Amino acid sequence: MLKGKLLHPQIMHALGSAGHGSRILVADGNYPFSTRRGPNAQMVYLNLAPGLVAVTDVLAALVQMVEIEAAAVMQPAKTGPYALKSDPDIFADFARILEENVARKPHLPLQRLERFKFYQEASSADVCLTIATGEQRIYANLLLTIGVVRSVN
Repeated sequence: MLKGKLLHPQIMHALGSAGHGSRILVADGNYPFSTRRGPNAQMVYLNLAPGLVAVTDVLAALVQMVEIEAAAVMQPAKTGPYALKSDPDIFADFARILEENVARKPHLPLQRLERFKFYQEASSADVCLTIATGEQRIYANLLLTIGVVRSVN
């Protein structure tokens, strides 16, 4: 069930066709979209230019449309050329947007998945929508699970 004000017709179609337990991948510009996409996922390219559209912009729109039950991120590497000593700043941005907009309280934790486990989950048949962004920050990939919209009556 949808809620909110999103206008993008492809995204609206995919969300309207999805339901509880379906997943949405919102990924940065470095994500391997052609090889790590679910077989049922509708592909939407919002990567207009480097930095446009940001993953956080997409997340802010999505949380207005569907209830989010779970959120997973790619765990940063501990060694190698893309290793980070701490979480990327975008994880705090994800947490803030989810905290402000998700009905489930206390806050919805970000599940951390090792890179290839994240790819496996993002390539599953449960993924109904994959959104490519122009996000340039690394580890800016987010896998959302759609929850249930409860009646307000």
